[in-house]
Amino acid sequence: MSRATRPVSTRVRLLGAILGVVLLGMILAGGVTFLVQSDRVIANAERQLDGFVATVSTSGQDAAELVAAAIPGRTDGTLALSGTRVLATTPSPPGLGLADDAALVASLSEAVADGELRGRLDSSHGPVLYAAVEARGGDVVQLISVDQRMELVTLSTVTYGISALAVLVLIGVAGFFVTGRLFSPLRRLRATADAITIDDLGTRLRAHGNDEISDLTTSVNSMLDRLAMSVEAQRQLLDDVRHELKTPITIVRGHLEMMDPADPHDVTETRDLGIAELDRLTRLVDDIDALADIETGALSTAVIDVGALTDRVAELAGAIAGHTWSVEQRARVRIRGDADRLVQAWLQLADNAAKYTPAGSAIEIGSTADDTSAQLWVRDHGPGIPPAARHRVFRRFDRLSTRRGVEGSGLGLSIVDAIAKAHDGHCSIADTPGGGATVTLHLPVTGAPSPTQLPTPVRAGDVVMQREATG
Repeated sequence: MSRATRPVSTRVRLLGAILGVVLLGMILAGGVTFLVQSDRVIANAERQLDGFVATVSTSGQDAAELVAAAIPGRTDGTLALSGTRVLATTPSPPGLGLADDAALVASLSEAVADGELRGRLDSSHGPVLYAAVEARGGDVVQLISVDQRMELVTLSTVTYGISALAVLVLIGVAGFFVTGRLFSPLRRLRATADAITIDDLGTRLRAHGNDEISDLTTSVNSMLDRLAMSVEAQRQLLDDVRHELKTPITIVRGHLEMMDPADPHDVTETRDLGIAELDRLTRLVDDIDALADIETGALSTAVIDVGALTDRVAELAGAIAGHTWSVEQRARVRIRGDADRLVQAWLQLADNAAKYTPAGSAIEIGSTADDTSAQLWVRDHGPGIPPAARHRVFRRFDRLSTRRGVEGSGLGLSIVDAIAKAHDGHCSIADTPGGGATVTLHLPVTGAPSPTQLPTPVRAGDVVMQREATG
């Protein structure tokens, strides 16, 4: 439902829930208090009637004399009855004027005649409690008005209700402003979210205080930062891909336009060139697809023995002709990650080393580890990488050199860097003693003991494969 047709806002619902809970609490507190006070009033009246019965039963006086000697209260009165005739009554005021209530007198006479000496009857003053005692010359009856006894309780309850209503109104007014202030960061958050577009992701919220809403603001700002970085990376990738696609398209189009269809040799050369460029585009698309899979986290996870991984990569790298390959060190440690992707990254480093170093030179592969990380490295003895250019080699489509006819998509080391980051690691480049470059994958060690490494120099059996340069 849109905001324009939303019937009740969250602010109103929250305030209504608060007021509902407060109102329910007030009703329960007032109701319990009223019931307890009512029971107490009735119990006091019953005790008064018990005292009256005990006093009259032991006095031995005439009924009329007992009534004349009685001291009435504001809420009670005493009658001397003989059948339906009133022999005497306490004065009114201050006592209740009950002698003129013929219906009450008739009901009392009937009840006493039936042996009901205690009970509750209706009168012109409302319900009354009564107790009757037989004496000389008639029956003595004391009556207590329930409504008048309950007058203070009723007044207190009404006062409580009015006060509770006033408090409820004050809570509503205060709650309206408090919830408004509470929801103001959310309104700003909504306004900011509405203002953000794909072309403008730079708007941010200011976090105030140290509460949950402030934490939410910080989280949203962090999310916007990540979103801006992702969009910028996508834009950069599209720009790079567009740039990379222009060259083969231009080459193929130019040769097709200049091709002489009547010359079989020219047709064959143009066909071979077009296929070569299409193959390069296919490799580019495959590399972009692999990079996208890695950056979206499409990795499996398993425990990997780094020593066994080193041997596997060395065996595969040994198939790259033109260089002497050897394993210099093996780390005795276990890490957690995607073994196939790590092999792919390590082989890419080996392939780069083979491309950019002189034919016949030695290339070493090895792994080391400490208490926190494992290092998977490839060491060559070529021209090396200048320190000023090392920050560029992991960029997409960035090539430092095209000497010796080296071809590639320019994404190889970008894929290596993405694989390292997907494993919470990173890549580094250092100089090889005597000349060359050493490129290292740094990966965190997960739950492994302190590693031990094979001694150096490497024994003859440690050489996985050696191939001399073959032209």
